[in-house]
Amino acid sequence: MEYRKIESVEDPYFAKMHRLMGEVFPPEEVLAFELWREPLLDPTIQVYVAVHEGEVVGATEYRYRPELRVAMTDFTIIGRTGLGIGRFLMVEREKHLKRLERESGVPSLGMFAEIYNPEADATAALTFGSVQPMHPSVRREVLSHVGYKKLDIPYVHPSWDHEGKAVQGLDFCFRPADDGAEALPASLPARFLRWYYSALPNKPREWEEMMTELEKKDSVALLPL
Repeated sequence: MEYRKIESVEDPYFAKMHRLMGEVFPPEEVLAFELWREPLLDPTIQVYVAVHEGEVVGATEYRYRPELRVAMTDFTIIGRTGLGIGRFLMVEREKHLKRLERESGVPSLGMFAEIYNPEADATAALTFGSVQPMHPSVRREVLSHVGYKKLDIPYVHPSWDHEGKAVQGLDFCFRPADDGAEALPASLPARFLRWYYSALPNKPREWEEMMTELEKKDSVALLPL
């Protein structure tokens, strides 16, 4: 299996990746094809696909922000069972993030991720393709195993379809480098989320209210998934 970087919408593997995204994610979570053109030129955004026998069978997007000392996993897609795609993507991503961390000269505090809550009404009505590993219950348990914890805040995020809807049914989570960490300074997720969603001009009222409450806090507890 090949770990291949996507740097342009003209890359034929990008079209295959985008099609796979549409097969496994709800529409409001998928950025339109042409709107990927500019983000793929951003050197801080890492988009890689797992290629097996010429086909894209998995993908991951992530980034590392040295000024905040944190990474973010934007998404991980497993397109087939029985190929070890999830493990392959995790190992290759971790190796790359370790290199980015070394190059930054500062140790990482950990990694953020938005993780679906399968018990939430907003998630229960969604479908995630026909591949069992993409089911929210499976993904949540796997991410719990590798060390993610949820921030103790009611979480919404702006929809990636640029319509400004409040997307619910997810938890904002963090995998601390210190596995014993029980809280984060509230300023860390607040600064990160302000930066992360600066690319979306339309923010729902619910998101702004969540951010206002977060920015009032001194710290945020990290709870088990």
